[in-house]
Amino acid sequence: MPPAPLCPCTSGLRYRACCGRYHAGEAEAPDAEALMRSRYSAFALREVAYLWRTLHPEHPDRARPEADFLREVRARATALKYPRLHILDRRLAEPGGTAVVLFHARVFESGRDVSFVERSEFQHDGTGWRYLRGESATPRALSVPPESLTLETFAASAPRGDG
Repeated sequence: MPPAPLCPCTSGLRYRACCGRYHAGEAEAPDAEALMRSRYSAFALREVAYLWRTLHPEHPDRARPEADFLREVRARATALKYPRLHILDRRLAEPGGTAVVLFHARVFESGRDVSFVERSEFQHDGTGWRYLRGESATPRALSVPPESLTLETFAASAPRGDG
């Protein structure tokens, strides 16, 4: 029997021992970085219900009908490949505070590189960590290579305005 697949979040762990248990609802991600990794895996594996469940109540998509969100995200995700995730920096927080994770998501659409760097904010809603908002930029729009970024340098490196 072949070994179980590795988790798309690039933790090096097998999917069932990593993000699979969060996707299955068996556990909540213990911190914002784990939630961010599990959301990347959810996009890669088209676990769109998990993406909805892990949106913070104040996220703008929560004002939309759930069925519309699920249909649109599923349609978009089927055209994309998610080969690699790089965590660049993080500032974790206790429940009640805002945690921040900076990451570089390698993503391809029909062979075209649509990768991005995002500074994501997360808050705990009393049940688990939830995605609140994010600010992203393409690697080519940055003034430095993504791997050199930190939370402190991202804002200065990302384009301003309509970009």
